[in-house]
Amino acid sequence: MDRLIEGYKRFLAEVFPAKKSRFRLLAESQSPAYLFITCADSRVLPDLILGTEPGDLFIARSIGNIVPAASQDADGVTATIEYAVEVLRVRHVIVCGHSDCGAIKAALDRKKLENLPQAQRWLEHVKAAFDHRQPLNPADGKGAELAALIRGNVVAQLSSLLAQAAVRRAMAERRLAVHGWYYDILTGRIERWDETVRKYMPLVDGAATQAED
Repeated sequence: MDRLIEGYKRFLAEVFPAKKSRFRLLAESQSPAYLFITCADSRVLPDLILGTEPGDLFIARSIGNIVPAASQDADGVTATIEYAVEVLRVRHVIVCGHSDCGAIKAALDRKKLENLPQAQRWLEHVKAAFDHRQPLNPADGKGAELAALIRGNVVAQLSSLLAQAAVRRAMAERRLAVHGWYYDILTGRIERWDETVRKYMPLVDGAATQAED
């Protein structure tokens, strides 16, 4: 805990004073433009990766960056989507998977879930990833098979996202866009799912080369 307390002390002494005016504006309301749905993995830090500030991102996290299929059951992710789209009126929803995802590893090796009944139930939602598995990318090396399934999981979760009632309404009103991303922890690059050509493309042209330099 000492490490966290020291970090909090630095926040009070340095970070908060520098952003005090922004926090004052955010103290009573928020109006983020983006809902960022990503994995609970500690290596994925949206604000660090995207250079965003307090109030920019509304974030939903769970193992496997899962969006459960639309149903009558309540869950935290779909409730967050509904609130973000209907109340906060976000303009973009991003589903972001990442390399070396432990949830997808577990989906490939169900023995890892034998003593995790709740996680096992939750990861039933990644079954559709197998139907959307992407072509192997040699750049992923020995992790190519896993990466292909992780990319497929993003596509599968996008499909579930588009089935959410709030999302359907917002898109029909032309006030919402959805996006699928794959973040590579080793290189820092992000790929985006292009629905038109049905494949992943660099989020930024030349980003892969820049990350490796």
